[in-house]
Amino acid sequence: MKAELAWLGDPEVFQVNRQPAHSDHIFKVKGESTRISLNGTWKFCYAENPSGRPVEFYQMDYDCSGFDDIQVPGHIQLQGYDRCQYINTMYPWDGQEFLRPPHISQSYNPTGSYVKEFHVDEMPEGRMYLSFQGVETAFYLWVNGEFIGYSEDTFTPSEFDITDVVSAGVNKLAVEVYKRSSASWIEDQDFWRFSGIFRDVYLYTTPKLHVRDMFANGELTNGYQDGKLNIRLAMQGDETGYIRAFLKKTDDVVWYEEISKKAQILEIEAEIPSVQPWSAEIPNLYTLYLEVYDQKDHLIESLTQNVGFRNFEMIDGIMCINGKRIIFKGINRHEFNPRRGRSITEEDMLWDIRFMKQHNINAVRTCHYPDQSRWYELCDEYGIYLIDEMNLESHGSWQKMGACEPSWNVPASRPEWMGCVMDRAISMLERDKNHPSVVIWSCGNESYAGDVLASVSEYFHKADPSRLVHYEGVFWNREYDYISDMESRMYAKPAEIEVYLKSNPSKPYISCEYMHAMGNSLGGMELYTELEEKYPGYQGGFIWDYMDQAIYQTLDNEKEVLAYGGDFDERATDYCFCTNGIVFADRVPSPKAQEVKFLYSDVKIHVCNGVVTIDNQWLFQNTAPYRFCFTLEKEGECIARSEHLINVEPGQKTSLPFGHEVLKQPGEYCCTVSMVLGQDTLWESAGYEVAFGQEIIKVQSHGAKQHPGKIFEVIHGDVNIGVRTEHCFAMFSKQEGGIISLVYGKKEYITRVPKLSYWRATTDNDRGMKTEALLSQWQAASLGQRYLSDKFEMEESEDKVTFTFLYEAGSIPKFTSSVIYTMYADGTLEVAVSYPGAEQMPYIPLFGMDFKLKSRLNQVTYYGKGPMENYWDRKAGAKKGVYKTTPEQNLTPYLIPQECGNRTEVGWIKVTDAQNEGIEFAALEGDFECSVLPYSAYELENAMHLYELPAVNYTWVRMIAKQMGVGGDDSWGAPIHDEYLIDPKEPLTLRFAVRGVSNDCGLGKRDE
Repeated sequence: MKAELAWLGDPEVFQVNRQPAHSDHIFKVKGESTRISLNGTWKFCYAENPSGRPVEFYQMDYDCSGFDDIQVPGHIQLQGYDRCQYINTMYPWDGQEFLRPPHISQSYNPTGSYVKEFHVDEMPEGRMYLSFQGVETAFYLWVNGEFIGYSEDTFTPSEFDITDVVSAGVNKLAVEVYKRSSASWIEDQDFWRFSGIFRDVYLYTTPKLHVRDMFANGELTNGYQDGKLNIRLAMQGDETGYIRAFLKKTDDVVWYEEISKKAQILEIEAEIPSVQPWSAEIPNLYTLYLEVYDQKDHLIESLTQNVGFRNFEMIDGIMCINGKRIIFKGINRHEFNPRRGRSITEEDMLWDIRFMKQHNINAVRTCHYPDQSRWYELCDEYGIYLIDEMNLESHGSWQKMGACEPSWNVPASRPEWMGCVMDRAISMLERDKNHPSVVIWSCGNESYAGDVLASVSEYFHKADPSRLVHYEGVFWNREYDYISDMESRMYAKPAEIEVYLKSNPSKPYISCEYMHAMGNSLGGMELYTELEEKYPGYQGGFIWDYMDQAIYQTLDNEKEVLAYGGDFDERATDYCFCTNGIVFADRVPSPKAQEVKFLYSDVKIHVCNGVVTIDNQWLFQNTAPYRFCFTLEKEGECIARSEHLINVEPGQKTSLPFGHEVLKQPGEYCCTVSMVLGQDTLWESAGYEVAFGQEIIKVQSHGAKQHPGKIFEVIHGDVNIGVRTEHCFAMFSKQEGGIISLVYGKKEYITRVPKLSYWRATTDNDRGMKTEALLSQWQAASLGQRYLSDKFEMEESEDKVTFTFLYEAGSIPKFTSSVIYTMYADGTLEVAVSYPGAEQMPYIPLFGMDFKLKSRLNQVTYYGKGPMENYWDRKAGAKKGVYKTTPEQNLTPYLIPQECGNRTEVGWIKVTDAQNEGIEFAALEGDFECSVLPYSAYELENAMHLYELPAVNYTWVRMIAKQMGVGGDDSWGAPIHDEYLIDPKEPLTLRFAVRGVSNDCGLGKRDE
């Protein structure tokens, strides 16, 4: 057969001579794997379109010495060829060329010609295969000048029998890879558009008698106590023989049987009493061993396969694992590495799965394609529930600028697309069917609906009744509602979900995507998780998404930075919409992960009125392997600590006293209970905190605070008024409208008069809500405020002096806020800022005061919620305590600079230099919010990348009375929930004290 370029544009040609899909089980011959890796350096030639390719490069006598070197696996775009392009729903050629399915560009279709020589020592008795685990998006294959075959489907294996063209010695492998084919119309995922051989390539040989395919399905019977193992084997080879099969749990054989090979298809059924079930909580695995013998009793082949006994089923309209209602505490995960793109390593996978277990994530949706086989093995072993999603998305063919318009949707009900889509479903199921971690098959993502997808669902149900089937797209066309076993939606708001759940629905509900974690986001997540206990039909969701898709880029100045869409001058692009992770692209956890960990915990710890309640919401796991640490602290100082072994059975609660005595000394106390690992696990060491609960107890002092001082002098000038105490000097300007000098320990701490602010640097979600326009009055109020010098007031007494300054906001309508400074004889400066409330204004982003300090003040210690940034609608997972940080550490590295670094429920914060000298801000009434950053909100607002920010010149302390939430239902218009908005008509007041912090002078002492 001759290769035809026309196949690229023909959806009915998606494979030529490719082997049927089969299970990914591991087999050995004579105790050794027969795999020979072809990863490494290949010869490579690039062309922008097929007309520029070296047409005869596969010929044995073609001289490829002038080709470049390239690494396999890897994307060509990350190795100096073509260009990186990130795009979400649009097709990548939108606006460049007018195309409709299945046509592809003739002028731009990056083509890679790969060549690799490999050596064969001797020809096998059986067959030799060449396996490509992932090639994007279509490729042609030649061996020793002979055309072998063609394949599409980027994310499942393509294997070819090359036995008849290979010879002992050196052989030539040639692969022609195309970025675009008809398959590109159904691979319109929200990701970087790469191409090339990006997963492993290897040779392997099979013996004369070989298990080509296996389905080993472990089920539970007799009230989920016993096991039933169904094994189906597809044999290759005409030899007669027999198979010894045995199942082991660790070193114990729990079942053994000898099976004669009487046919090419063998079916075996085994009853296993008293099995240990598999679940994500307790991922019990058994190992199935198969030994294949010929009729002369020679061992021909041996193979192993992990087996988990579990039932995933619908019971009375509820999805259940082993008979119990499941809650998916899930996340969507792209395979990604900032240097390698989707060509990730096992090291990446291990980091990912350990992070997920550490953060109480129990489920992953493989958005929007099957992952590498190793990921499924790890999920089996570590315990993760998987929605395994086939490689299908045609978003741009039916949704334009958010509107549903399916006039030329593919695959729809078009018969010419039936074969290629069904092939993708078959390839995924056949490869992944043995993994107990896979509990749901997904028909793909955002491809509308139609008869093609209905056929996919029907296939999944018939080929594997042990799993359920998912497809969100029926939301857009209820005629095909039967495709999906569960109601699945994207970015439905909590109130919308409740409407569904209250309607007596026939299907349970999950959010296959929710909590769009773009930039500073994930606010209001608890409004979703609280539905778990209110409605049995609510069965959780999958956060969008796990990791930022950002790529390292070297700038002209040789600086390496993380880049997002558009940074490679590619168009069209969707810019920073690739940065939605709770983990940054360099695998540094984002502050958002703190909230996920807390809200996803299956053990809820409540501390209230001195009583600890431990609510074990695990389905199967008790708390015996964990330790509970009870800690009583007074503003970071440990007063009492104890450890307890408390065994709470799954689904049960227990209560016990915290154990502290009556607290009498004035101050604030934190009663914290932490549940930590009692021993090392696969994913973390003993002592790691899994969950916590906390109660804050405030004991008020009696009597007024005293501010005695030996020296107190007020110096009246024509413009400025100075105040001198024993350890402090301050100066206030009637002309500039505030404090212009504050000296402790001979160091000046005021650079400019502190300013009131009503505005924050817009987050990605703010911009999605068009906050720049909606709330522009508040930016004007901040930048255009005017000091009313004629309203200045001063009141002086024996041991204090008070200054009142009024500021008219630069907005329409106008309003007047006040700042009152009171200086005491002991050097304490009290500040009271008040916002009166304003009519006819939109909701207010925040109200606070900005202090512009010298950059040498770069050490921060605070008592408040932490350790990571937190906000009004994202603070459930933050724990109150004393924490140390720096302004640079507080600058959360969101790809687009934006509001960040905030802390809530702060009692005090110290900002000092390397000599531990500086100033402290302490709450006078209640708590406050604050941030300490190396940049102002206005500098952050004007930068599109972190590297655009200027050199650090100042430390900005922002004292905040109140800040609205960050939101996160979606990032393209979803409002922040009403309960996390600030009513502009509501007056706001912030009162705090400023004191010096010094190694001498005795400064920094606070009255309790």
